[in-house]
Amino acid sequence: MTEHNLAIVVLAAGRGTRMKSATPKVLHRLGGRTLLGHVLSQAEALGTPHVRVVVRHERDRVVESLADYPGARAVDQDEVPGTGRAAQLGVADLPADFAGDVLVLSGDVPLLEAATFRALLDEHRRREAAATILGAELAQPEGYGRVIRGADGLVERIVEQKDATAEELAVTEINSGVYVFRAAALRQALAEVGTDNAQGEMYLTDVVRILRGAGDVVAAVAAPDALAALGVNDRVQLAEATRILNERVIRRWQLEGVTVEDPRSTWIDDTATLAPDVTLLPNTHILGATTVAGGAIIGPDTSLRDAEVGQGATVRRSDVTLAVIGENATVGPWAYLRAGAELAAGAKAGTFVEIKNSTVGEGSKVPHLSYVGDATIGSGVNLGAGAITANYDDVLKHRTVIGDQVHTGSHTVMIAPVRLGDGAKTGAGAVIRKDVPAGALALSVSPQRNLVGWVEKNRAGTAAADAARRSRASEKATDGQQEQDG
Repeated sequence: MTEHNLAIVVLAAGRGTRMKSATPKVLHRLGGRTLLGHVLSQAEALGTPHVRVVVRHERDRVVESLADYPGARAVDQDEVPGTGRAAQLGVADLPADFAGDVLVLSGDVPLLEAATFRALLDEHRRREAAATILGAELAQPEGYGRVIRGADGLVERIVEQKDATAEELAVTEINSGVYVFRAAALRQALAEVGTDNAQGEMYLTDVVRILRGAGDVVAAVAAPDALAALGVNDRVQLAEATRILNERVIRRWQLEGVTVEDPRSTWIDDTATLAPDVTLLPNTHILGATTVAGGAIIGPDTSLRDAEVGQGATVRRSDVTLAVIGENATVGPWAYLRAGAELAAGAKAGTFVEIKNSTVGEGSKVPHLSYVGDATIGSGVNLGAGAITANYDDVLKHRTVIGDQVHTGSHTVMIAPVRLGDGAKTGAGAVIRKDVPAGALALSVSPQRNLVGWVEKNRAGTAAADAARRSRASEKATDGQQEQDG
């Protein structure tokens, strides 16, 4: 449902110096999305057509990230610093006749959910408030601005820690930096906010003081999860937010019927999708846009990124990226499926097998010690140990095509471009440079030559030469004894 009476302004202009990073703070990632991406995904769930993201530091990179959120529009912050100025510019970019509510969010608070925003909006509208603040109760509120309420429970002001009295410092409700305002009240109050302070900035918190001075109602709602309301300012807080999000995601999937044997060693991105009756074994990572169908068993020691796993498939101790694993297929242990690898139903990629940009047909097997690149493999195929599709000629990649029911001997090398017809076979150690007709046996065999005495002649004085000399002497003595006995 579209919420036409709501606009959202996301503050994402800050430098984030405490991250000590070349990456803008709001573009640091957790759970498959950027910090800003988490905020925008929840903002989208509210259904408003008016989403503005105020940007400045590393402006182009942040704007580029908005491509995944087509409903969001960037607004540039000018030379005037401060959250108040950012909010002012965001509101100015809304339609001139917009008279609804403005939800102001921080681009570095990734764990708040749409349900919390809806509860904030409901309380704001119920009280007919000019502004409503999302607060959070912290046992140790040091470092945060305090929400100071009056006897009627309404907000009187927000005071920063450095400006707070001893009595105010005892308050445990902190300001999360999330607000909802009536648009007209916000516009009017922001026009009165100045920069006459130690930082020379326009503070959004000054709006609360101005509204209360005008006799307007300012309410507050406590976040149901205080930790979720805290921002990410450094790598320590980023890691903690990542842990909290992962615990939340795992619990969600467990309640949906997914077995997670060891939640402490399992990571599931918020962007992944799992079906009921999936089993995740210890030390498994389900990343990106990965989807896993019911009955699949993943792990242990497995990483899937942007992969698709079919019903009843098994993936053990393997790394899979941008690959498709079909129904009841098996992968691993120690397999590596790269971009474009696609296993059909019942196919197998076994131990120490690497596959990229290739399709493996139904019921076909690449059991062990093989590299398959740029190949099309039919159904019922069995590639012997050490099979290689040599796809690169130092300039271009070429394709190998293997028909149905083909069996290759151990250590077959197929020099692409080459085609093996249906039912063809190869001998062990074959090097296939030409197409193999259907039903043919391909051999590349030269007669074996034994150069007797070569080691003693060419490697004289080595341990191998000494061993060979002793063995030959022993053989001569045995031959001589047999002649005497005969």
